[in-house]
Amino acid sequence: MPSRATTILTVLWVSIAGPAMAFDLEAHRGGRALLPENTLPAFANALSMGVGTLELDVGVTADGEVVVSHERGLNPDLTRDARGAYITQPGTPLVRLRLADIRAYDVGQIRPDSAYAKQFPDQRAVPGTGIPTLSELFALVRKSGNTRVRFNIETKIDPNHPDETLDPQGFVAKLLAVIAFEKFSDRVMIQSFDWRTLQLVQQQAPSIPTVYLTLQRGSGQTVALDKATSWTAGFNPADHGGSLPRTIKAAGGTVWSPYFGDVTETLIAEAHALDLRVVVWTVNKREDMARMIEIGVDGIISDRPDLLREVAGEKGIALPAGTPVVP
Repeated sequence: MPSRATTILTVLWVSIAGPAMAFDLEAHRGGRALLPENTLPAFANALSMGVGTLELDVGVTADGEVVVSHERGLNPDLTRDARGAYITQPGTPLVRLRLADIRAYDVGQIRPDSAYAKQFPDQRAVPGTGIPTLSELFALVRKSGNTRVRFNIETKIDPNHPDETLDPQGFVAKLLAVIAFEKFSDRVMIQSFDWRTLQLVQQQAPSIPTVYLTLQRGSGQTVALDKATSWTAGFNPADHGGSLPRTIKAAGGTVWSPYFGDVTETLIAEAHALDLRVVVWTVNKREDMARMIEIGVDGIISDRPDLLREVAGEKGIALPAGTPVVP
């Protein structure tokens, strides 16, 4: 536990930092512990309660539409066809489906017997909910009247499965075109585990902050401290003293977004010394949220934005105002 003085200083820092530097309370996939992930009902719920950022994922369809989806294809744990039956494994990649095809599916209720259902037993089903386009999400935010909420948009692209998405250049071009057309460039961050897409964003839209996602453990590991991986666009932490913050700074990043179990107070201090913000994912337990705030993270991505609001409020952090809206 930090000292009382440390806690007071942290609260004061958050209070005086202003909007650009405020603690970032992010609703992961709109808050998927509460409502179906990456759907307009979930985002409406997050806007209504009050969050700093809507975290979401996008893919591109066969006809070039940018849609909101965590998976690169239809998710059999979430997706029902026109007959009401859950689709079978594997789900068809979005890049092989037209938007009109995707409109036929319902993602408003988790498959009851799935591991996903056990993970989020309290999620409220909203049958009849479809996969939205990014433009539809922007329209919902306009409808809410919220002029401050930001968007943390993840490019769902995997360098190890190039056949399941557009190539990085095509993907980024489609995404940036929608953001520019909808005039949300000043409220967007783009994040990815695939740093190739972030390099392209920095080249083509340098005013948009880039968020470098990392995972250092398990079968899903995307970075290593002693070598470049397929995810890191040629950047090797070994060339930067084995430091992920220094590597991300060299790559041109604005935010480091690690799995919360991979960070320490020392690493956060190192990132801050490099003018990198640190926003951790995905933190769902009260004690973990409190610990992350205490060691100095700049934001938390959570499936439980309602609980995160409670914990942040208890720590003296100013909370974003809600803007009630219905899809």
